Amino acid sequence: MLTKNICLKEFGIKKNKKQIKYRLLKALNFYKNHKLIKSFSNEYSYDFSQQQIKKFKKFNSYNLVGMGGSSLGTKAIYNFLKPKVKKKFTFIDNLNSRKDHQSNEKRLNIIISKSGNTLETISNYSAIKNQRNNIFICENSNNYVRTLASKLNCQIINHKNYIGGRYSVLSEVGMLPAIFMGLKPEKFKNFNNLIKNKNFINSLLDSVVSTIYFLSKKKYNSVILNYDELSHDLFAWYQQLVAESLGKNSKGILPMISSMPKDNHSLMQLYLDGPKNCFFTFFDVNDHSGQKIKNSQLLNSFNYLKNKNLYQIKSAQKKATENVFRTKKIPFRSFKVLQRSEEALGELFTFFMLETILLGDAMKVNPFDQPAVELIKTETKKILTN
Repeated sequence: MLTKNICLKEFGIKKNKKQIKYRLLKALNFYKNHKLIKSFSNEYSYDFSQQQIKKFKKFNSYNLVGMGGSSLGTKAIYNFLKPKVKKKFTFIDNLNSRKDHQSNEKRLNIIISKSGNTLETISNYSAIKNQRNNIFICENSNNYVRTLASKLNCQIINHKNYIGGRYSVLSEVGMLPAIFMGLKPEKFKNFNNLIKNKNFINSLLDSVVSTIYFLSKKKYNSVILNYDELSHDLFAWYQQLVAESLGKNSKGILPMISSMPKDNHSLMQLYLDGPKNCFFTFFDVNDHSGQKIKNSQLLNSFNYLKNKNLYQIKSAQKKATENVFRTKKIPFRSFKVLQRSEEALGELFTFFMLETILLGDAMKVNPFDQPAVELIKTETKKILTN
């Protein structure tokens, strides 16, 4: 058990881990006092009060305008916990025309940009038809978004400058929208207990050590075999976290999301018999509410499906795939979330962010910056200015 909410079967690498685990534990003890890590716990102080945001809770529909880390974490929360959320959220997170945010429906626009100068966010907000109700989140600096918010006399929430977008889901960036969804931020944030949990820490260190071993064997592709549709955006968030944090100095890991069991019929042949340059993460969430098979519709040749539901069939496919991977000695770990909840999702956020930070430390890359991306921003502005 990773925690009481999550089962994790580790990669099972048998190599000597003691020395590197000791170094990683020292690094973890250093990073746990980092200001950014404080946002993972309930000791963190938000830049808003309940009184300040009270009027924004009355809305039933919201537009969230943001890119990358300003949107992905909140989108993961919204979809992972969708059965609990009664509000409607539309995510405007790419430069694609959409009709569903061009209506006159009463909505709150949540505009998030850490720098306050994100081109796509500024462009998307400028194209929204209904701009009457807004709340802005950005750094406390001289930037476009803050200037615009002041001009419109709108509420501004400060985005802490020491929290990068891809690590911001447990700060104002993710927790303020979570409040509007009717969720409780304190339930996401169990860091102080997790850091004392031996199972959690050992699993975290084992994952990092195993990943470093895979990289030494030139396995650079991390494939997520996701069996839970509502978790797709969790792994879109994870994809940015890993790629942007570790892809530096000709090093890095390529995270890829595979929708299962659908990809049994497209990519699985490659995973099983293609190049051995991948390691895998199986992921599923307990869900016994799946549609039941209609026994009367089955022919005799498929009688073994009688009295089953779709979740049971999917679970059998996952177990079968794990068995085949094990037989073929393809490296994998397997997460099983026992119940869909804020607590479980917060533990996953915390695990993956700490794992990424420790991987950066072990790989000798800075997990908190993204210098290469700035080149495209500069070049785009040059083209649009000419």
